[in-house]
Amino acid sequence: MDKKEIKKLLLNGCEASAEGAIDAGCKFYAGYPITPQNRFPEYMSRRMPEEGGIFIQAESEISAINMVFGAAAAGVRAMTSSSSPGISLKQEGISYLAGCELPAVIINMNRGGPGLGDVTPSQSDYFQSTRGGGHGDYRTIVLAPWNVQEIYDLTYLAFDLADRYRIPVIVLADGMIAQIMEPVKRKKKKENLPQKKWALTGCKGRKPNSIKSLFLKPGVLETHNWKLARKYRKIEEKEVRSECYFCDDMDLLVVSFGTCARISLEAVNIAREKKIKVGLFRPITLWPFPYEELSKLAEKVGKILVVEMNLGQMIEDVKIANKNNARIFFYGRPGGGVPTPEEIFKEIKKI
Repeated sequence: MDKKEIKKLLLNGCEASAEGAIDAGCKFYAGYPITPQNRFPEYMSRRMPEEGGIFIQAESEISAINMVFGAAAAGVRAMTSSSSPGISLKQEGISYLAGCELPAVIINMNRGGPGLGDVTPSQSDYFQSTRGGGHGDYRTIVLAPWNVQEIYDLTYLAFDLADRYRIPVIVLADGMIAQIMEPVKRKKKKENLPQKKWALTGCKGRKPNSIKSLFLKPGVLETHNWKLARKYRKIEEKEVRSECYFCDDMDLLVVSFGTCARISLEAVNIAREKKIKVGLFRPITLWPFPYEELSKLAEKVGKILVVEMNLGQMIEDVKIANKNNARIFFYGRPGGGVPTPEEIFKEIKKI
């Protein structure tokens, strides 16, 4: 069958994200092995050369993110992937990308922590992803998929957002999405992407471009940071994404993201079958967080249950959105614990 005729592929989360990157026009990948995302670099080592791109297994996570920096500075759609401790090692490079306003995509298949932790699914990198992670005043767009199709779609989207705003974009998934296999429908492959006039491609008779994050003259860095702040406000205005289920008629609202939201939806379905009025709110962008959308729901409901695979990191953002309108409850499974729908439903009944 001709490749263009393929409608759906059976892929795991690593493979789906990789295909999303390729279809979005990614031409450079640098990474380093770490469980549970080892399938990502393994898969890209074959697919990138097939698509005319470059694959490099770097000697470390630090090397990988700096190679992505170089490719991004040259105007190439570039990415890396890793898992929790590996993402920590990349934070200095991500801060440099943000400071230089370079577009790049970073995939994090979150595993348990802190420290080396374990290799099971987790959501404990929420703070790291949504609060910048590295040094300095900066943000990254953070996208949270809840199934294999969506990690394909959001990776594809991530490259467009990265280029549109010249910003690093993080796709925050976890070890479960990395490993499960589901059918994936592909999008049209992006070709002949617009040239980036700011890129370092050699002068060729034009004025030299300059990309840097070091500003030693007094006041210049402050001016630069205010410029970044204006860009972040624009992103907050235009790029918020979320979904709501059964929110028109509810006494309790469950708030959850990623894999945990998918499990929570099954718990909500169980509750609805038992005539318990429960809704689900799912942030898709963890930054910018959908404060306004959640705030409107909090005005209608008396109780909110936050469900996460961590110790309650998203609660801070839920509290900001809530504005003391509803009582907030929490159910979490830290350190690689994955809740079942029945466990979440038990918490719903308690409340």
